[in-house]
Amino acid sequence: MVASTVQHTGRDEAPALTLDDVRAAQKTLSGVARTTALEGSRHLGELVGSPVHLKCENLQRTGSFKVRGAYVRIAAMSAEERARGVVAASAGNHAQGVALAASLLGVRSTVFMPVGAALPKVAATRDYGARVRLHGQVVDETLRAAQEYAAETGAVFIHPFDHPDIVAGQGTVGLEILEQCPEVRTVVVGIGGGGLAAGLALAVKSLRPDVRVVGVQAEGAAAYPPSLTAGHPVTLDSVSTMADGIMVGRPGDVPFGIIAEMVDEVRTVSEDALSSALLLCLERAKLVVEPAGASPVAALLSAPESFEGPVVAVLSGGNVDPLVLQRTLRHGMAAAGRYLSLRLRLTDRPGALAALLAELSVADANVLDISHVRTDPRLGLTEVEVDLHLETKGPQHCAEVKASLVRAGYTVTG
Repeated sequence: MVASTVQHTGRDEAPALTLDDVRAAQKTLSGVARTTALEGSRHLGELVGSPVHLKCENLQRTGSFKVRGAYVRIAAMSAEERARGVVAASAGNHAQGVALAASLLGVRSTVFMPVGAALPKVAATRDYGARVRLHGQVVDETLRAAQEYAAETGAVFIHPFDHPDIVAGQGTVGLEILEQCPEVRTVVVGIGGGGLAAGLALAVKSLRPDVRVVGVQAEGAAAYPPSLTAGHPVTLDSVSTMADGIMVGRPGDVPFGIIAEMVDEVRTVSEDALSSALLLCLERAKLVVEPAGASPVAALLSAPESFEGPVVAVLSGGNVDPLVLQRTLRHGMAAAGRYLSLRLRLTDRPGALAALLAELSVADANVLDISHVRTDPRLGLTEVEVDLHLETKGPQHCAEVKASLVRAGYTVTG
C-alpha cells in the first residue's frame, strides 16, 4: 500500500513568522512544557533502512503538544485581555492545553466541547481548571458557540491553530528535534489545521534547509492536498476519520502560508494504516498514542522505502478514549491479519463442536467468539452452522488454520 502524495514547489511570499519568534516561544515555555523524549524504533528503522526516532509529544503535559501554543498565546496577552478570560472550543487536546495554560497563568478559562466528547477528556479539562460547557454534536457547532460566547462576554477566543503565537509555540517541537537529533534528514508530522506542522517546518527549515519535512493527513480529512494545488485554503465538503485530532476541513490561513512555503510534501494515509500504526506503537514502542499522533508512523508503514534517514516521526498526542482505543486496536489487528472469521457446517451430533475446538487448539488459534446456529432454514436436517472469530499470529497463520481444518475434513463456507 503506497500513501498518496502531493508535492509542490512553494510560494513567493515569505512567512510572517520568523525563527526568532519560535526561539522567543521556547524561552516563554521554559519550565512549562517538557522537552519530550526522542525514542528509537528498531522495527521502523529496519523497514526504512535507516534510524527512526519517535518524538514523544504524547508524553507532554496534558498528553499532547497543544499546551505549547496555548501557553505562548495566553502569555502574550495584555493584562486587560487576561482579565476578560479566555474561551476555546475543542473535543480534547486543545481543550486540555488551554485549560492548563490558563490555570498556570492565573486566567479564567471556559472551554466548549461537543456533547459527545469522550468523558475522560471532559474530566481532564475540568481538572486542569477550565469551566466546561457541552454544546453541539460536532466541533463546528461547538466552535460557533465559543465564538458567540467570546462576542457576548469579551473573553479572548484562543484558536486551536490559526494564530501566530500558536504556531510559534508549536514550533518549539522542531527546535527540540534538531537539538536531540542533529543528524536528522527527514521529519514526519501529522497535519490537521496545520499549526504544529507550520511551526515545526519554520524552525527546522530556518536552521536546516536540507532537512525534508513531510506532512501527513488522513485520507478522509485531507484538506491540504487540494488547497496546495489551488494555492489557497480549500474547504472540504465533509470529513471522516478515526483520527479526530487531525479531522479539520479547512487549513488555517496562518499555517497554510508557512506549509506551502516550507513543507516539502503532504501525504495521505488510510484508516487501516492509522490503526496498524497505533497497534505498532503500543506493541513495539510501548507507547499509548492516539490515531492522529500515529499518522507519521502510518506514513512510514505505508511506504518505508521513500524516506531518507535518519527519520524523526512526531507522535503528537496520546489522549485516546479507552473505548476508541479498543475499537482501533481491533481494527488494527484485523488490518494486520491477526483476526480470522470463518463459517463452516458440522453434523449435528454430540461432540462435533468439541472436536472442532480441539482441532483449532492444535492449530494454535485462539477462539474469540463462536456462534452455533441450528435453526437456519438453509441448513439440512442434521446440519449445524458455526461462525468463528479467531485470533491468529498473522496472515500466514490464518492460511495454516484454514488448511488444517480442510485436512481434518471440514468444509469452510465463509
